[in-house]
Amino acid sequence: MEISEELECLFSASIAEQDGSYMIDVPERELQLGDLQQGETYRVALVSSPTQNEQGQTEQAEAESQQGREPPEPPVEEGEIREVEIEDIGEQGDGITRVERGFVVIVPDTKESERVKIEITDVRQNVAFAEVVDRLSYYE
Repeated sequence: MEISEELECLFSASIAEQDGSYMIDVPERELQLGDLQQGETYRVALVSSPTQNEQGQTEQAEAESQQGREPPEPPVEEGEIREVEIEDIGEQGDGITRVERGFVVIVPDTKESERVKIEITDVRQNVAFAEVVDRLSYYE
């Protein structure tokens, strides 16, 4: 299955009936990560869940394929310029933002909710570091 770069989040949920409508509950953590906003409209893709027997076979196949497969490449490259919003401040006082697939980028000398243009300076398998190139207005 091909997954779009526009994917904001991925989770499993059951469909529940409520007052003649059918609902899918979005986990609170998806809103806390900042990728989704309450009241906004999003496209939803539904993927069928395997049966119990198929699920066991699927889990085994996934485990076997994970053994020979390397983790996905980071979604950023050194030298890349991006406009981001600082979502949080880490324990060391550095700004934290997330890009595709929730990949973390650490940006020193920034404040929470600040919009900045950054240059990626160092990329590791699970985190990247960047420097501020420009501080942006919220109206840009």
